Amino acid sequence: MSKTVKDLTAGTVGGIAQVLVGQPFDIVKVRMQTSAKGTYSGMLHCAGGILKNEGPLAFYKGTLTPLMGIGLCVSIQFGALEYTKRFFAAQNAARGVGGEGGKTLTGSQLFTAGVAAGLANGFVSGPVEHIRIRLQTQSNTNPTWTGPWDAIKKIYTAHGVKALYKGQAVTFLREATGYGVYFLAYEKLVQREIARKGIRRDQISPVNAVLYGAAAGYALWAVIYPIDMIKSRMQTDGFTPATGQKYRSTLDCVRVVWRTEGFSAFTRGLGPTLIRSPFANGATFLGFEMAARVLDRL
Repeated sequence: MSKTVKDLTAGTVGGIAQVLVGQPFDIVKVRMQTSAKGTYSGMLHCAGGILKNEGPLAFYKGTLTPLMGIGLCVSIQFGALEYTKRFFAAQNAARGVGGEGGKTLTGSQLFTAGVAAGLANGFVSGPVEHIRIRLQTQSNTNPTWTGPWDAIKKIYTAHGVKALYKGQAVTFLREATGYGVYFLAYEKLVQREIARKGIRRDQISPVNAVLYGAAAGYALWAVIYPIDMIKSRMQTDGFTPATGQKYRSTLDCVRVVWRTEGFSAFTRGLGPTLIRSPFANGATFLGFEMAARVLDRL
């Protein structure tokens, strides 16, 4: 099995783990991000309303799309990340730097690898998250779409393929910025443990993989949360003025939200995100690292 196939397979395992752990928190985050000011007094009010009005299964509404899509997205992330890391390692080795095989990358190399992973991922994550957010925010009593395939078909038929990529510009900004920081944080923590203990990567404790993933997740959201909120607004906006379009562009969305709702709108829904982050991101890296170890033995 080639290294790329192993990376993609291990990334898929990490992505599935991320969705199963993080989805209930994500729907609360999206509802709070896209609701009018004052709709919810806080995270518990939002979660309680979903539970009372829609039932416990509502917390996994729209899960099929991310389960397949985010599995693919995380697969692409890790595939692009590891490919770029190998590229930089080869450069380092040729220059005689970076330790054995040039594998100890610099911070700028790790950040660049993360940006590449984010951009590669963005081509898939944009439409996947768009459909997921549409399903998460639609009415439970009078739904517009019966599921992800129905949403894709109706949106494509009515508005074309461009509509499926609604919010794509801000998605690329979020992915490039966020995953540059995300993978930089995780890999630096891994490098630190390897250097301090004199061990191989596959000897790092699974517990530490979870902890480092949790830390990387907090680094990610510290950088991208306001960008993510704008993405959610763009991806729940109407497609045309006739269908309730509020924002002409990403910058127009920023201006309108700032003028009408103030700074607090850019942090609305942060609570469930911060609670979700260590579990979802810890599960992602644990899934990837453990799957990679199994595949390396094949």
